[in-house]
Amino acid sequence: MPSAQDLLREAAEYGPTMVEIRRELHQMPEFALNLPNTQKKILQSIEGLGEITLGKGLTSIALLIKGKNPGPTVLLRADMDALKVVEETDLPYASTNGYMHACGHDLHMAAAIGAAHLIASHKERLNGDVLMWFQPGEEGHHGADVMIEEGMLEVSGSRPIAAYGLHVFTSMPKGLIACKSGPLMASAGDLTVTFHGSGGHGSMPWLSKDPVTPMVESITALQNLLNKQFDQFDPVILNVGWIRAGDDATTNVIADSASFGATVRTFSEENTKKLHELAPRLIHSIAEGFSVRADVSFGQATKVLLNDAAAVQRVEEVSKQLVGDQGYMPMQKPIAGGEDFASIVAEVPGAFVFVGACPPDIDFQTAPTNHSAKAKFDDSVLPLCAALLASLAFSHLS
Repeated sequence: MPSAQDLLREAAEYGPTMVEIRRELHQMPEFALNLPNTQKKILQSIEGLGEITLGKGLTSIALLIKGKNPGPTVLLRADMDALKVVEETDLPYASTNGYMHACGHDLHMAAAIGAAHLIASHKERLNGDVLMWFQPGEEGHHGADVMIEEGMLEVSGSRPIAAYGLHVFTSMPKGLIACKSGPLMASAGDLTVTFHGSGGHGSMPWLSKDPVTPMVESITALQNLLNKQFDQFDPVILNVGWIRAGDDATTNVIADSASFGATVRTFSEENTKKLHELAPRLIHSIAEGFSVRADVSFGQATKVLLNDAAAVQRVEEVSKQLVGDQGYMPMQKPIAGGEDFASIVAEVPGAFVFVGACPPDIDFQTAPTNHSAKAKFDDSVLPLCAALLASLAFSHLS
């Protein structure tokens, strides 16, 4: 098989093209599950490399590159969607349409396109097939679940034996590769609570049923619940992001209702189920104590992203071939971000990998982070990302 270093050299030759593709994608970000212009650009960039299957309920792409000899399938995935963020960088190719690739998905797509070219150019040395997913709707829209439901895991005729994806970060030095087995990223979901009381005059609260006080009590009580009922070595994060009640132009009116929304992050299925049981019980008890009614709902959450130990071992071996021992960092702790690649590794053993992409003239420790309107990514890391993805596929199929 081609060595990892051979693939890295070939990727470097294709590097200027990947940078051009990435910057074009950066200027045309699209949101959620419907990304027609992004899909069109990717299709142009992978034309002739393999068999194409398009999504039905979303603008996804599955590219199947068949090897010369029969064998299993390996899945490589890149996400496509942008965020509803107004870009505040001074880049000459900055987005101006109210959306932004503030999480680096433009780099993920360009790197996967590069990996597809590397793999296709050596497909006669493949004992099996490589299935590449270009997936919309990662940012909270469950695009991976839709692709799975549409049968995209079975495009080659058999389910993949392994799956890999990567994610660039501004908070890591450029070119550093990091990974860990077990929980890597949290289950991420939403909690929305509305308290229904009865409004009235602010001077006579005893004649009304104020929903604001039980809302405030519940927000505080939920933090105590996390401390008292959950193992602190298997953390649960619940952070209230918004609260709504009344009219900010009036202070002497008791509102009919009050509500809040929170993000919820867990690192085990056990704690997810436990929180879904205990939080509503606590909130309803507080509401009852104040003679109001509460509606409690949890939104659809991503799964905990669980990396397979054998796949992570393979990532470490390939990474060290590419960047040396010092360029690979075994992670000790998971991060609280959510990622729907978790749905893929719930079906197929695999690993998600982090790659540093902070520009060298910016301190990665203080750089604007992913999702910031000021986030900047160094696209000179693209050859490394492409070679990493391609090398992982070849390590299984050669």
